[in-house]
Amino acid sequence: MQADSIVLGAGIVGVSVAVHLQMRGRATVLVDRRGAGEETSYGNAGLIQREGVMPHAFPQDLGELFRYGLNNRTDMHYHLDALPRIAPFLARYWWNSRPENYRRVVETYAPLIAQSINEHAPLIERAGAGDLIEKKGWYLLYRDKAKQDEGYRKAETLRREFGIGSAELSSDEMHRREPGLGIALEGALHWTDPWSIRDPGGLVVKYRELFEQLGGVVVAGDALNLQQGATGWRLPVADGVLEAREAVIALGPWAGDLTSRLGYRLPLGVKRGYHMHYGQPTAQPLSNWVLDTSYGYLLTPMAKGIRLTSGAEFALRDAPSTPVQVDRDEPFARELFPGLGQRLEAQPWRGARPATPDMMPIIGPAPSHKGLWFAFGHAHHGITLGPVTGRLIAEMITGEAPFVDPAAFSAKRFL
Repeated sequence: MQADSIVLGAGIVGVSVAVHLQMRGRATVLVDRRGAGEETSYGNAGLIQREGVMPHAFPQDLGELFRYGLNNRTDMHYHLDALPRIAPFLARYWWNSRPENYRRVVETYAPLIAQSINEHAPLIERAGAGDLIEKKGWYLLYRDKAKQDEGYRKAETLRREFGIGSAELSSDEMHRREPGLGIALEGALHWTDPWSIRDPGGLVVKYRELFEQLGGVVVAGDALNLQQGATGWRLPVADGVLEAREAVIALGPWAGDLTSRLGYRLPLGVKRGYHMHYGQPTAQPLSNWVLDTSYGYLLTPMAKGIRLTSGAEFALRDAPSTPVQVDRDEPFARELFPGLGQRLEAQPWRGARPATPDMMPIIGPAPSHKGLWFAFGHAHHGITLGPVTGRLIAEMITGEAPFVDPAAFSAKRFL
């Protein structure tokens, strides 16, 4: 089988890359061992985070680090036996989160986030996926006055420096918008710009269907069998051998498995996360995406019910599940929203977010291999930045002028 481009990985990033290449006339084959959007892209909070110009930084305060070290929190959990393996990644993550370094990260990251909705919008329209999208922002709920004041200051900074829309709400105003809330709040913050997705995995499927409508081909295969040939790249698939001039690695948390085989030593890590679906009450249903800032979980009204998503877990990617955060979160979620129904699944879902220690994705050409491209490491913003990454990679491959300088996202920064 001959093609112009092979895209490895059918999550939101890989599917978006494939769509953008196909739209530009590149005969593209999308390869995954599973169906589209069935891994990390399935289990997230379903937010296109236009406000997310400040990626999740590693805590710097010693007291806060000590409290995290006790490992009894809801917003973060770690595996003690994994620390020797993941400590180098965490150390670099902490270093890049220092104020002087973090500021540079934010300034570099912001132009990608700025285009997130602009790049999703035409794909949503062409894919006929509008029924999956809500365009009413999302909410931070504050039980604690100090956290509220800090959140309002951050929102003011984002309004002033990046044009991010937000509104401060009193407890009564928030209760009018969500009458099912069960406790008094100090207040709330409404991020007004983001869009939300009622079925993130379903949106990826819609984008995959658009890719096929454009003439793209989807095949099953194991990306780890990719080989460099005389004129490009080769991959054994079910129907023979797939050959193409260029290949794009968009394997999310599995990207390091392949890049290490090709000789790259990239400092990749994962942030694991969990979710559970609960029944939605008929009276006073939850209608908005809400984050309990005191405990770090998010409640989202998904197509399958109310999804509770946990904070981050630092562990080896394939270690057994330890969904203690869901169990810790649930009592607080029921206090916040008493109408939360029964669990709809036997066990919490677990996924792994692909992360880099400087909180920015790796997007661009492989430094040592002609015709090989990297598109991974998006951490919490895979859904947000999938189409943005697809456009940027496609522009570089086809020789168009990139809409943003890609140099800062190159793998060379780690080599």
